[in-house]
Amino acid sequence: MEGAVLGFVIWTVCGCFFIGLGIYALFSKKAIGFWAGEEVTGVSDIKKYNRAMAKLFCIYGVGLVVLGIPLLGGQNSAGLVITILGIMFESILMMVIYLVVIERKYKKK
Repeated sequence: MEGAVLGFVIWTVCGCFFIGLGIYALFSKKAIGFWAGEEVTGVSDIKKYNRAMAKLFCIYGVGLVVLGIPLLGGQNSAGLVITILGIMFESILMMVIYLVVIERKYKKK
């Protein structure tokens, strides 16, 4: 049981990292990139773009923490399938929302 709690704590720290990234994006003066190492150029309204990115990262972080709850059930818990499939779905959904909604809306035309 101790390993399950430790795993959940590490999982929660990762989720809190994304929430912290969202808070940083909310107060940033420069446009926040979605992809690693990306320099964001051509954003029409940086403040609104960063607000949308902040919401995206915070929602992802909260979802990450919630999907980590089955980790408390232990190593052989059937709930781990929910965690694995949920994170795959949430990550793909995050990318789609960024590409289809946020990037299209705030890219200079």
